[in-house]
Amino acid sequence: MAKAAPEEQLRLLDLQALDSTLNKLSRQAAAARANPELGTVAARVAEVDAELVRATTELGDLERELTRAEDEVQAVVNRLERDEKRLNSGTGTSKDLTALQHEVASLTRRRSDLEDVELDVMERVEAARAAQAEVQGRTDSVRAELRALEEARDAELADLEVQRGQVQAQRDELAATFDTGLLAIYGRILARRGVGAARLFHGKSEGSGMQLSPGDLADISGSAPDDIVLCPDSGCILVRSSDWGHQ
Repeated sequence: MAKAAPEEQLRLLDLQALDSTLNKLSRQAAAARANPELGTVAARVAEVDAELVRATTELGDLERELTRAEDEVQAVVNRLERDEKRLNSGTGTSKDLTALQHEVASLTRRRSDLEDVELDVMERVEAARAAQAEVQGRTDSVRAELRALEEARDAELADLEVQRGQVQAQRDELAATFDTGLLAIYGRILARRGVGAARLFHGKSEGSGMQLSPGDLADISGSAPDDIVLCPDSGCILVRSSDWGHQ
């Protein structure tokens, strides 16, 4: 059976306290990184981004349609101006002038129809612009919310890292004072069990949180004070105090 002075074993509780703090800080950092609210807001960002793409695409299509409608109106206006100029000049045969009058009337109706189309498209463009602006506003808002959450997470992680560095320095300094053999046993148990050492107090293992059986207590009672005894349930080193076996 491995041995270590009772005083040395007692100091393992200080080392375990620091290791427990490091473990706690690691869990807090993992929780900060896995914050479900971040995932929820990130999903909302993806949704509004997709909505913004659709709104922007629709607006672009309508703006191109408006450009085509404006070009068609302008083409008719240009032709109408040329015909009216020829008609007003009075040059040409009577038949030509009559045909020109019919064409002017036809172009005038055509311009009116195209202007109606142009006006309809303009109204749809304005509605699409308003819709795109509304979606853009929601996108900006959700993205700002995500940035705030990310900044809060990063600040928390930075603070946890500072704490971890301080505790790790204390842990390293304390670990350097232990016998290498005892430290190796403690380290192996810590890695395997998650707890390397715990107090045995009034017959109860603080490593497992369970009361030891009379048989286990009898075995421990037969051990020398410098014997390293292990918890039968958690497997950690049991550190005995003067009244460890009293119920």
